[in-house]
Amino acid sequence: MKIWVDADACPAVIKDILYRVANRTQIMVTLVANQMLHVPPSPWIQAWQVCAGADVADQRIVDQVNAQDVVVTADIPLAALVVAKKAWVIDPRGDLIDEHSIAARLTMRNFMQDLRDNGVQTGGPSAFNERDSRAFANQLDRLITRIQRQAAQ
Repeated sequence: MKIWVDADACPAVIKDILYRVANRTQIMVTLVANQMLHVPPSPWIQAWQVCAGADVADQRIVDQVNAQDVVVTADIPLAALVVAKKAWVIDPRGDLIDEHSIAARLTMRNFMQDLRDNGVQTGGPSAFNERDSRAFANQLDRLITRIQRQAAQ
């Protein structure tokens, strides 16, 4: 199992949680971004910088991810591609996205995009807060335990 991070829009507090998880569990965490990232020195943490461009980082993650890997992203189209490869997706607010929830997520994303394209002010997500980071940490711990148990069977 590896953890892949769509790092361009990932909150710093989530990256910090991932760094601690990588060192504690010895699971490789790879952050993929269009910009240069500074990560703490660790054999379990790496950062990949990809060329600028729409969805370049997303495509790199999709190309590298394997079944039972975990991808951290709020990008629903990326999540759909990852779920299709039998990998797990968790968003920075701690929501697990899987084969049971991805269709509804894509539908809602497309609906909201259509509204915005037609000039409707939809607002954005609420501000990221401490409760979100706790939810993420708890969900990630549960997910890692689940994946490890499945691998042991």
